[in-house]
Amino acid sequence: MNIAFMRSPTRCALASTLAATLTFALAGCAASGPPADARHLSATECRDLLALQNHAPPTRERNNSELTALRKAGYDPSKWYDPYYPDDLQVAQRRIARWLQTDCQQPG
Repeated sequence: MNIAFMRSPTRCALASTLAATLTFALAGCAASGPPADARHLSATECRDLLALQNHAPPTRERNNSELTALRKAGYDPSKWYDPYYPDDLQVAQRRIARWLQTDCQQPG
């Protein structure tokens, strides 16, 4: 293996520039976080999830909204074997409950 080829000044400069650019980009993402006014749930999801929470009869649309919200919250129901079930489902449900409070205007 030719060590001189691997450590050529051009390759080192390119790798260094790439690493610095990537570090800068990731630091910017971590520092900024999501926008303050970012909504997690759409208006349709809010409507359907609030209806299900208030014991409205389930419909295909309401079930799809619930499934979409669970996926947004990090739960993947398509796993045929999930060693973290039901914990990961309950974490996603708690996250959705927080989103319902912050994203959805409840009538009343």
